[in-house]
Amino acid sequence: MTETLLSYEDVLARFDPALGLEVHVELNTATKMFCGCPTTFGAEPNTQVCPTCLGLPGSMPVVNAKAVESAIRIGLALNCEIAEWCRFARKNYFYPDMPKNFQTSQYDEPIAFNGYMDVEVDGETYRVGIERAHMEEDTGKSTHIGTTGRIHGADYSLVDYNRAGIPLIEIVTKPVLGTGAKAPEVARAYVAQLRDLLLGLGVSDVRMEQGSLRCDVNLSLAPKSSVEPVERRPEPVEGTTLGIRTETKNVNSLRSVERATRYEMQRHAAVLSEGGKVLQETRHWHEDTGVTTSGREKSDAEDYRYFPEPDLVPVAPSREWVEQLRTELPEPPHARRARLQTEWGFSDLEMRDTVGAGALGLVEETIAAGTAPQAARKWWLGELARRANESETELAALGVTPADVARVQALVDEGTLNDKLARQVFDGLLAGEGTPDEIVAARGLAIVSDEGALGTAVDHAIAANPDVADKIRDGKVAAAGALIGAVMKEMQGQADANRVRELILERLT
Repeated sequence: MTETLLSYEDVLARFDPALGLEVHVELNTATKMFCGCPTTFGAEPNTQVCPTCLGLPGSMPVVNAKAVESAIRIGLALNCEIAEWCRFARKNYFYPDMPKNFQTSQYDEPIAFNGYMDVEVDGETYRVGIERAHMEEDTGKSTHIGTTGRIHGADYSLVDYNRAGIPLIEIVTKPVLGTGAKAPEVARAYVAQLRDLLLGLGVSDVRMEQGSLRCDVNLSLAPKSSVEPVERRPEPVEGTTLGIRTETKNVNSLRSVERATRYEMQRHAAVLSEGGKVLQETRHWHEDTGVTTSGREKSDAEDYRYFPEPDLVPVAPSREWVEQLRTELPEPPHARRARLQTEWGFSDLEMRDTVGAGALGLVEETIAAGTAPQAARKWWLGELARRANESETELAALGVTPADVARVQALVDEGTLNDKLARQVFDGLLAGEGTPDEIVAARGLAIVSDEGALGTAVDHAIAANPDVADKIRDGKVAAAGALIGAVMKEMQGQADANRVRELILERLT
C-alpha cells in the first residue's frame, strides 16, 4: 500500500521534528562477548558457535575484557560518565535468531551515560546528547527465502548463529531537538561522525554494508513551537509535546539514514494532518523503493521483563584504569578536522564538503599514500562521488580503495595517464578488472609518447584545419585549442595535450 506523504515544505511549516538515533556497533574483538568463539565475518554458516552462544543447558558465560575496554573507550570519546559499577540483564523475547530466547544486555545500569557529541551541518553546530552507551550481544542472522525477502510471505527461513554473541555497543541519543529543516542532514552527519570516531578508536571496522554498524532512526513530530528546547525528555508517549515516535530499524547506509528520516517526517505529517494518530511501532526501510513499511507495534521496557543476569558478576572498572584509557584516546573529531584542513590547505567549504560526503578518512588515507591533497579530494568528491550517487552506494563501499586512487594519480603525475584515461581506469576498478597498472596494460590506456606518431597527428590536424592554422601564424595562439582537440580525437585521448600544443606551436610560430 502506498503511503500518503505531505510535502517537505508543509512539514516544516506545521511541525517540529524530534530525532532519536540508536546505533549498534559490532566490536572487532577476536572472540565473542561471553564465549571463546571466533568473530570472523563471512565464515560458513553455523561454524562459529558453541554451547554458550547457543544457550545450551549447563553452559556459563564469561565477560570479554577487551569488549569492556572498548566500551569504556567509546564512552570516554563521547564525553560520557563511566559507571563505577554496572551489570548485565536479561532482555526476554522470542525470535528465531535468539537461541537463548533472551539477549544478554544492560538495562538500567549502562557502562557509559550522559555524554554528547557536536556535529556540524552547513556551518552550524548541533549538540547531540548521548543518553547511554551500553554493552550487549548481537543476535544471529535470519534469511527469509521467498519473493519478499522478509518473514511475512517467506516460503521458509534460514538462521545463521555465527553472529549470535558478537560484542555490541548500543549508543542511544537523547531526543535531538531544534534541527528543523536540517533534521535529515543532522541525522546523517551524526552517524557519519560517529563512524569516523569509532574507526579512529580502532574498536570496530564500522562497515555498514556488512552490518557491523547499524542505525535505528527514531522520529516524532509535534505541532510547531510546542517542543520546548530542553536537553533531556522522557520517552515520548501519547499526549506529550514530543508526539508519538516510530523506530525505523537497521538502516545500513549514511544516505539511507537521511532518506529514512525525511520520509518518516513526511509520512508522520500526512497522518497527523488528516487527524490520524501515529502508531508507536518499528518500521522497515526499503532501500530500493525509498519507503518504510510497518513492522511490529513497539514494545516498552516492561514487555521485555528485564532482570539482572544471574550468571555474570557486575563490571566495576577502576578509576585508575578509566583515567589511563582516557589518556590514550585519539584526537577528537573536531580537532582532527581542523588540523587536517590546515595541513591540506583546504578552504572551509572544501573541508565541509569533504566531511559531508563521508570522504574525510578516504581522502586522508589517499594523501598518506603519497597523493597531493587537492588531487585526492578531486577524485573522491568528483569522479568517485558521481559513481557512488549513480549506483546509490556509499563512497567507502564502491570497491575502490585509497591505495587505488593514489596509484591512479601517480600514473597521471608520471605522464602515463591523463585525467580522461584515468577515468577509464576507474571504470576498470569498479568492474573488478584488477589493479590500476593491470587495467592500463589490459586496456592499452597509456599515453602515446612516440614523437613520430604525435607529429603525424599534428600534421594531419593542421592540414585539415587551414583557417585555424592561419590564425595561429597570425599570433592568435589561443586558437591552438581546436587543433589540440583534433589531435586528441585522432589519438583517442592517448596523447599529452601539453606536448601536442608544443608541437603545434613549433610548426606554426
